[in-house]
Amino acid sequence: MKAHRHAISYFVSMVMVWASVQPVLAQAHGAALMPGSVVLMRHALAPGVGDPENVDLNDCRTQRNLSEEGRAQAKRIGQFFRQQTVPVTAVWSSQWCRTRETADLAFPALRIDQQAFNSFFGAPDAAPVQTSEARALLEAWRGDGLLVVVTHQVNITALTGVVPASGEAVVLRRQAGQWVAAGRISP
Repeated sequence: MKAHRHAISYFVSMVMVWASVQPVLAQAHGAALMPGSVVLMRHALAPGVGDPENVDLNDCRTQRNLSEEGRAQAKRIGQFFRQQTVPVTAVWSSQWCRTRETADLAFPALRIDQQAFNSFFGAPDAAPVQTSEARALLEAWRGDGLLVVVTHQVNITALTGVVPASGEAVVLRRQAGQWVAAGRISP
């Protein structure tokens, strides 16, 4: 019961963050990508919700995976980023098959798995610790180009308050030493 109350409290706080961020995003929707920005991207289209109880990160057959449309979407996402003036210099991914495949199709040979960006959809009590670990990784990142993090809706919402669609991304920029949401990229 205590864990359930903690999870509810956590998600209520995320809704409050989302409400405070939303007006900024509406104004900055078309924000240009800048060197040193972070792009938090939800994996491409993988029909369904969550994963089966027997999920095994080493066995894609036990997970919800990209559809053919999702694979095509991931390739289009990669093409979009290759057309930008700021190059993608690093790609992090959760260890789930749908995020790995999205990253590999969009950004061949750049993916590095980061456990902190794994989904906690089925384990909301893990959200505070995992989100803190993800923030620490983002804070430590320094780069000239773009860092793209291919992750899950729950992770992006916990970090930004935004609820992205499949393949949608939230662009973060450093402002006064903090990462702030600067815009969105629709698939």
